[in-house]
Amino acid sequence: MRSGLIARVTASLDEEGLPHVELGGVQPNPRDTLVYEGIKLCKEQGIDFILAVGGGSAIDSSKAIAAGVCYDGDFWDIYCGKGEVKKALPVGTVLTIAAAGSEGSSSSVITKEDGMIKRGTHSDLIRPKFSVLDPKLTFTLPAYQTACGVTDIMAHVFERYFTNTREVEITDRLCEAVLLTVIKEAPRAIKQPDNYGARANIMWAGTVAHNDIVGVGRSQDWNSHGIEHELSGLYDCAHGAGLAVVMPSWMEFVYKHNVLRFAQMATRVFGCEMNFEDPEQTAVNGIKAFRRFLHDIGMPINFAELGAKEEDIPTLANNLAAKYTTRGFVKLSKEDVCEILKIAAHANI
Repeated sequence: MRSGLIARVTASLDEEGLPHVELGGVQPNPRDTLVYEGIKLCKEQGIDFILAVGGGSAIDSSKAIAAGVCYDGDFWDIYCGKGEVKKALPVGTVLTIAAAGSEGSSSSVITKEDGMIKRGTHSDLIRPKFSVLDPKLTFTLPAYQTACGVTDIMAHVFERYFTNTREVEITDRLCEAVLLTVIKEAPRAIKQPDNYGARANIMWAGTVAHNDIVGVGRSQDWNSHGIEHELSGLYDCAHGAGLAVVMPSWMEFVYKHNVLRFAQMATRVFGCEMNFEDPEQTAVNGIKAFRRFLHDIGMPINFAELGAKEEDIPTLANNLAAKYTTRGFVKLSKEDVCEILKIAAHANI
């Protein structure tokens, strides 16, 4: 890392007399090729602990390596549903970007380079044992990466917020608190990259958004993430950027399933006025406010801005259908996914 963080970490390890080997080369949308390299390295060197220094890609790669070292077979089995994590090396993290929440989550997403197939897995066995969160390490992030991270954080919350579980007011309010925080702090962090307070609040929000504190006791969705994984798999775009295009479009497609929940989001999170005579209009206004916020922090909101192609929609939907049967807040068919992607292709503010 150009920040000199790796040198600081290795110096600290050396000072404590802890032997270590390094593995670099992590890419956005982390690849299986590096995971295989890491598994081989760990087995050859007798590694018993993995420290991920970086963002979600470094952490997800480390989790995959940790599980793969202890798996009798191809680690990719775990990510494509043919195997499961039964044992893993312990993982710690030093976080450099607030976004994926992988520093506190049980999740890991890896892209198979042959075909650019993006898949994920979940297990508490790969949840990090500790994570070092120093907001100063995010001061040098470009505005675009900061905005991508904020979008991912918001998406993690919304995937839990839009639920069919009733009487979950406490986690509703927790979700809304995280969303209101990042809405306030994102513009400050983008305008003033070294604003410690803004960076600290966003960093903590990123962890809380995906360690499942805001998802306790409620059904969750995750269809927007599933759809986005096909976009970033095919186009190798930033995950947050893909979510900025997909999630408001998903909202437009499903909001009638529970108009009042979307109206609640609109009033509590985005400050829209409640139209008691026409709550559907309030719901629509909330979705528009979300998309406008994403646009204002520099995120793409349609296919053209993301670099995606409308003619690829059937391929994207087919790839998603092959991965799993969609589920969640509203169960989606392949045709539904196509309609969401068509909305995304032509979205505007």
